[in-house]
Amino acid sequence: MSALAQYTEVSEERKEELSKREPDVVQTAVGSLELPAPFSSESVTNESEVVGWSGSNKPKAPDGFVVSLYAEDLQHPRRSYVAPNEDVFVAESDDAKKSADRITMLRDTNGDGMPDERYVFMEDLNQPYGMLILDGYFYVANVDALKRFPYKEGQTSIETEGETILELPAGGYNHHWTRNIIANEDGSKIYITVGSSSNVGEHGIEKEERRANILEINPDGSGEEVYAAGIRNPVGMDWNPVTGELWTSVNERDKIGNDLVPDYLTSVKEGGWYGWPFSYFGDIKDPRWAQDPHLELVEKAIVPDVPLGSHTSSLGLSFYKADQFPEKYKNGAFVGQHGSWNRANLAGYKVLFVPFENGKPQEPEDFLTGFFANEDSSKVYGRPVGVTTLPDGSLLVNDDDGNVIWKISAE
Repeated sequence: MSALAQYTEVSEERKEELSKREPDVVQTAVGSLELPAPFSSESVTNESEVVGWSGSNKPKAPDGFVVSLYAEDLQHPRRSYVAPNEDVFVAESDDAKKSADRITMLRDTNGDGMPDERYVFMEDLNQPYGMLILDGYFYVANVDALKRFPYKEGQTSIETEGETILELPAGGYNHHWTRNIIANEDGSKIYITVGSSSNVGEHGIEKEERRANILEINPDGSGEEVYAAGIRNPVGMDWNPVTGELWTSVNERDKIGNDLVPDYLTSVKEGGWYGWPFSYFGDIKDPRWAQDPHLELVEKAIVPDVPLGSHTSSLGLSFYKADQFPEKYKNGAFVGQHGSWNRANLAGYKVLFVPFENGKPQEPEDFLTGFFANEDSSKVYGRPVGVTTLPDGSLLVNDDDGNVIWKISAE
């Protein structure tokens, strides 16, 4: 990033001028997208109130699917990871002051598809999110470091200190603390998501070193490279099963209107630049940055593939590679939307399905809904985050604020 670029607060007069600009139209992989002018609506704070699930209330899936309670009494279960032996690991983590900093293991011993054993697998972590088993190690991506621990299949706890193989930058705006990890097919590289420390670089680009990136390293932590940059807050990652491309779900920037800027799902080009903080959806300039010093970055910014709605907090991502669901779901992607706070009317609070045909995305559609308790008063039962496919083809949905995990199966 250019050190000469200059962030500036936008005056009320300039906001008024910008709000009258014609909408921007951009071509995405799923069609034409019209984006309103910056500041054409007021930036508002509208936090949802989580009231929790009670009685027979549960999310709603399309006809032909059954929603079951897979696990409860968890403490903010942010993400699940399935081991080769089908043990399910759950990262219980949250904002720093209230994070359980724990990984719980769930095991199904009788083959009925539901866990009947639970273990505290690891404790005293630091906002863990990403998990990975690779070549005899259990990797944990804490907010400030990637650690690995010797691991044998089937063990029910890890109590060793482990090894820090890579320090990671921590702290910043709106709790961009999630560090996800995924290995490539042959296990020779690990990819790490690191969100920005700010909304739009307002504290200085020098504070964003190694941030708003997807990093690539060797399994021992060496050989760090920036795989892709200019990605404000990438969280979900998975491999497109048809093309072999890395894909990610991304939270875009705030505070320029109800409908700016859409979160997105996109393929990740090696060496690619995706615009943050200078532009969005390609070369649409963010008005909070002076233009001249970074025009070369604006001009080369890649347009994301699939817009997912503004301020939806699209966090979870799982390509569906199993066979249990109907054929239309094969090789498509599920996206967990945690839900908005910077929008007059709540958005997100559901799981989307993005169909793929021959490895190419199509228009998203709702899959798991029913999280609103009272939309008019911004009350919700819970908030979906991580999405994970079980070996039997069922889908797990982590509902962190509901403190439960849902299982969705085909009838």
